[in-house]
Amino acid sequence: MEQKARKSNSSTVASIETEYVRSMQRKEDWRRKQKKRLKVKLLVFAVVIVLTFGGIASYNHQQKEMLALKQQEKQELVEQLSVKASEQEQLKKQLLKLDDEEYIAKLARKEYFVSNKNEIIFSLPEGKKKLNKKDDGKE
Repeated sequence: MEQKARKSNSSTVASIETEYVRSMQRKEDWRRKQKKRLKVKLLVFAVVIVLTFGGIASYNHQQKEMLALKQQEKQELVEQLSVKASEQEQLKKQLLKLDDEEYIAKLARKEYFVSNKNEIIFSLPEGKKKLNKKDDGKE
């Protein structure tokens, strides 16, 4: 009870305005301002840290996506390379065949209807060739 009475009396008691009291109030004000500045500095530092890590995470995510796209593109190009390599092998084989005179003669007879002496060439229309092939498949 006495403490309650003291507290109520202390609110009605005026503080003494001496140089010492004013200097203590200034120190207390300065400490409060310092705490407030420290909180603001820490908040700014935390925001900078969050933005920095967010930027790094975003950059990392972009790089992963770009890497995935590049790997997919590389896979497609490797497939194209294998197709082109097989085409090149076929062309090399055909080039070697073109050095053979018998092959050239056979090719000329087949494609350009060139004949040897005493040889007769019969050509069937395209439609009838297809019909004959269909008939062969049905039998």
